[in-house]
Amino acid sequence: MRLSHFRSLLHDEFGEARGSSLARDHVFAELGGRSAEQAIEAGIDPKRVWDVICTAYDVPADRRLGRD
Repeated sequence: MRLSHFRSLLHDEFGEARGSSLARDHVFAELGGRSAEQAIEAGIDPKRVWDVICTAYDVPADRRLGRD
């Protein structure tokens, strides 16, 4: 997954302000105690990061690939 697609999914699901804050401020144990931004900077695939966010925030399966 490209970083631009990750950001698009994040902002579509959570809104631009909340999505940006979530990616910067929320620390996920599943990402080694990193925020989403830190995980991506450390080389973790944005798809893996997106999957972790979706699980943590109970994003329905039908919206994990984006809204129609």
